[in-house]
Amino acid sequence: MKQPGEDPITKIVVFQERGSGEAKVQGIRDYGRQIEITRIINIDEFLPELIDEPEEFISGDFSADLVISFLKHPDLLDYLVSICKAKKIPVIASGKKALGAITPFTCCGLGRLKGLGAYGEQFGVPEFSAKVENNRIKELKVLRGASCGATWQIIPKLIGLTEEEALEHIACELQFLCLADPSSFDPVSSESPLHFAGHAHERALRKCLADLKK
Repeated sequence: MKQPGEDPITKIVVFQERGSGEAKVQGIRDYGRQIEITRIINIDEFLPELIDEPEEFISGDFSADLVISFLKHPDLLDYLVSICKAKKIPVIASGKKALGAITPFTCCGLGRLKGLGAYGEQFGVPEFSAKVENNRIKELKVLRGASCGATWQIIPKLIGLTEEEALEHIACELQFLCLADPSSFDPVSSESPLHFAGHAHERALRKCLADLKK
């Protein structure tokens, strides 16, 4: 039940191929608040290299505040984006290229953008709050994190470490939890999604600890 002062529930429809989004859907369910995944549309069929009639695979009979796509086939993704554009529904397709969609390099690369509701408030570029005693991390809370859940899952590995130890280890530890494809590289930064995710979390922790000293 919605509590006084809480934002309205953000209703999400997920599109995926052969269960490609299941782990991140679970992360959203485990760590999200005021979010309802109303439908998961899974495409199991064998897909040809070129799809001339994408409407055979994707129907426009859905409504949502936000669509999250884990579609791999570019023809299906482009068609989905065209449907959502007509419906004025934003589409997030992390790691993909699609004109008209929001396409961060990784799920933890999503900036704070308007119109993404509770999802955009809670998931994307990591943000932490911390308590430090005697230079050791006593408490670390996730204010915003990766939809795969890795930001939350890494917390126990950092509690009790010195600030220096935590900053040294967070990127490496994060890469064991990250679900991104390590074989993909960003041609601009030359980073893989794993490296990007590790550095994004290290920067977030560094900023959090620096803010405590202001």
